[in-house]
Amino acid sequence: MCGIVGYTGGREATPIILDGLKRLEYRGYDSAGICTLRNGRSDMRRSEGKLFRLEKLLAEQPLSGTIGIGHTRWATHGRPSETNAHPHKAGPFIVVHNGIIENYLALKETLINLGHTFRSETDTEVISHLIEEKYKTASDFEQAVRIALSELRGAYAVCILCEREPGVLIAAKLGSPMVIGLGAEEYFVASDIPAILSHTREMVFMEDGELVVFRDGRAAFSTIAGRPLEKKPRHIDWSPLMAEKGGYKHFMLKEIFEQPRAIRDTLAGRLVEEHGDVFLNTIGLSGEELRAVDRICIVACGTSWHAALVGKFLIEDRCRIPVEVDIASEFRYRKPILNDRTLVILISQSGETADTLAALREGKARGARNIAICNVVDSSIARESNGVIYTHAGPEIGVASTKAFITQLVALYLFTIHLGRTLGTIDRDTGRTMIASLIQLPGLVEETLKTNGEIERIARTYLHASDFLYLGRGITYPIALEGALKLKEISYIHAEGYPAGEMKHGPIALIDENMPVVVLAPHSESYEKTVSNMEEVIARGGRVIALCTDGDEALPKKAESSIRIPPCPDDLTPVLLAVPLQLLAYHVAVMKGTDVDQPRNLAKSVTVE
Repeated sequence: MCGIVGYTGGREATPIILDGLKRLEYRGYDSAGICTLRNGRSDMRRSEGKLFRLEKLLAEQPLSGTIGIGHTRWATHGRPSETNAHPHKAGPFIVVHNGIIENYLALKETLINLGHTFRSETDTEVISHLIEEKYKTASDFEQAVRIALSELRGAYAVCILCEREPGVLIAAKLGSPMVIGLGAEEYFVASDIPAILSHTREMVFMEDGELVVFRDGRAAFSTIAGRPLEKKPRHIDWSPLMAEKGGYKHFMLKEIFEQPRAIRDTLAGRLVEEHGDVFLNTIGLSGEELRAVDRICIVACGTSWHAALVGKFLIEDRCRIPVEVDIASEFRYRKPILNDRTLVILISQSGETADTLAALREGKARGARNIAICNVVDSSIARESNGVIYTHAGPEIGVASTKAFITQLVALYLFTIHLGRTLGTIDRDTGRTMIASLIQLPGLVEETLKTNGEIERIARTYLHASDFLYLGRGITYPIALEGALKLKEISYIHAEGYPAGEMKHGPIALIDENMPVVVLAPHSESYEKTVSNMEEVIARGGRVIALCTDGDEALPKKAESSIRIPPCPDDLTPVLLAVPLQLLAYHVAVMKGTDVDQPRNLAKSVTVE
């Protein structure tokens, strides 16, 4: 996830673009850049690192011009560096881009054969070179852009300038967000409303497959194929703080609703549907090295540890390799038995978690191979690992992890497919079936999010409970733990997660008419046993909130409250079950008046042991 800003009008572009990038820095913070046009010549400033570095560079080397584009980057292809920072230029064409171009390698190879020279490691640079190539036979800048965009596969929001047509700015969107701001004889382009809200409240929201050309003080909207469109602006009546949160009351709620997009971004460019395989070229291990692994240790803390527990179920079931899961702070002190046939997987949202970083170093010292699953590009854990699978959740502002957790689950699912295909435990047809299910997952999460209003009503019913119990079986048990953790973190209500079959070994003593019990009972092989455990809770007066599969008519009749999730394969139920539990914790916390985004005593990243 990156941030883009564009401007054309009568004012100096640089201050407007820089201010917009500051408001979008939550979308990317590993490099940034701005390009303006003046008298048909482009001038560009780019800098690695956070935006203040670019601001300092601009103070020393100012840019001038009334038309320009800017970008703040969160790396997907290519490490953070000045060379990989946007904008990217080929010939007279300058591009900023948010998204992932899935066929960039094939396009790049073709363009190199045609004589193009690439300077960066990014997928974005392909766009500028492709436009340059199409311009050779196109009638003008606009037609070259349309032809080039029609050949891209993946997701993008782009802003494009051309030195040969210095009064023209073109923007287009497919699968990545873009909003157009309408001013007085000026126009703004941005990835999100906050970037331009201080300049205008009249916004046009671009839809997938749409393009806009700003020329001679006018904006012409059309499809990328060229069909003209009439776009009506919307008046946005948000405060600046509301704008940063996308209109949501809290960052946590915004991030919960961003999860379908985060899943799509984590999947993008990694699915090889035809072969039933996953493209993970950053893990640092060859097929031969993976086949040499005879044991896996997954190490993590907090919410990431719950993702690790799900990973254990996935990998052992699909790949038939023994998996141990350790809390990172305990890993070193049990003197783990590791060797060069052991693979240690480290999971950390920030990549700076002190205990997980120490576990990584312990594993390396004992000769084990390692892979990190991480959200922050070029973080300490990512740098020190043999390889990394980046989750593309984007920056997560709320302290309680939501979209980072979901994308960790998706990353583990991707790794499971890749490992199973490498070992031969997953055949091509099974791989294709699993990938097909993954492709459907964002849509299923969107369906699950529609239960938000119902969950808010349920939360009000149990608002004053002092304790909660969460029960799950098999692969849903870690989600019971995660649901309990979310409630504890942000509402300060005591909650515990348990395997449902363990209830009779102690927790059943706590159950009375004041105890809400959240039972995770999707249709799966353990469904009947879970329902039996639920009956035992009901018999003792417990107040059951059941999470069940849509179409299950029996379970809601037994439970006091119920929440439905769409049908899906057992492997993916953890993702769908986690979403309502996030929403339940959120609404209870809001009703109790706690600080949802910054709960007491907690930090986003634990960087000391």
